Amino acid sequence: MTARARKPKVVTLKDAYETEFARREMERRKADEELRARQAKDEAGVEALYAALRADGKFLKGHGLTADRRGFQAMVDHERFRIAAYFENGQATVTCSHRSAAGALSGPRQAVAEDVEGALRLIAQFLADEIR
Repeated sequence: MTARARKPKVVTLKDAYETEFARREMERRKADEELRARQAKDEAGVEALYAALRADGKFLKGHGLTADRRGFQAMVDHERFRIAAYFENGQATVTCSHRSAAGALSGPRQAVAEDVEGALRLIAQFLADEIR
């Protein structure tokens, strides 16, 4: 058999541009899908935590607490402090901030939980520290 020399395919600027554009579009779509999946997981986490926080209204009222939810954050408010859990990338960052005499929140204590149960446990620990 004889090997025939093939002519190299001529690539034009247009061909290279369209290939690059398609590659970038595929990467963008993949990143968008990954972001939506992470946000859905975070949404489910904050909803589950919020449901657990408001499950016992008697306990909340008895300790002067209210439960609230905003976006990816679930929180427990008291006249002296706020304990909040913010869900991002599958983790919950839990903070406890004190209110000053003017009502502003002061520098927070912070910890990270890997799941809803961990976030609930951290909230309970911060709450036990605050309500003595």
